Amino acid sequence: MMMPKDFEEYVGKGILRKYSPDRPRARFLISESDKSFNGLKKRLGMMGIDEDNANSIVKDCYGIIMELIRAKLLLDGYHSSGQFAHEAEVSYLKKLGFSDNEVSFINELRYFRNSVTYYGKLLSVEYAGKVTGFAERIYPKLAEIANRQEFSTPK
Repeated sequence: MMMPKDFEEYVGKGILRKYSPDRPRARFLISESDKSFNGLKKRLGMMGIDEDNANSIVKDCYGIIMELIRAKLLLDGYHSSGQFAHEAEVSYLKKLGFSDNEVSFINELRYFRNSVTYYGKLLSVEYAGKVTGFAERIYPKLAEIANRQEFSTPK
């Protein structure tokens, strides 16, 4: 899987546009991501991962991660829309100091989530386990970045 293009390319193409920071919306996304992550942990603890829930768990992990990326983009005054918007959002992780491996994994996750949502792909229990392990490692880093800015800047 190819890496997303550089963040600036998406800005140049108008997929990402600069606006005033949207702190209330970012705050909402941070809160929703936190609730969803806590709910996911409860769900995994009670049910684990099986063939019946592998796809929904992968989609949930993707949504949790993307909400935090979008929150950070909003805090920095960016908004994405149109074709390749999700790819553009993933590209922002490089600017935030995430490794190529982390960016590549989230980009792969984006691809597989789209395959489930739009093309009816069934994901394996093993892949869902890999995704949840990754989400458990990356979530605290993303949350700390978003929360640090959200709570350190005057409202």
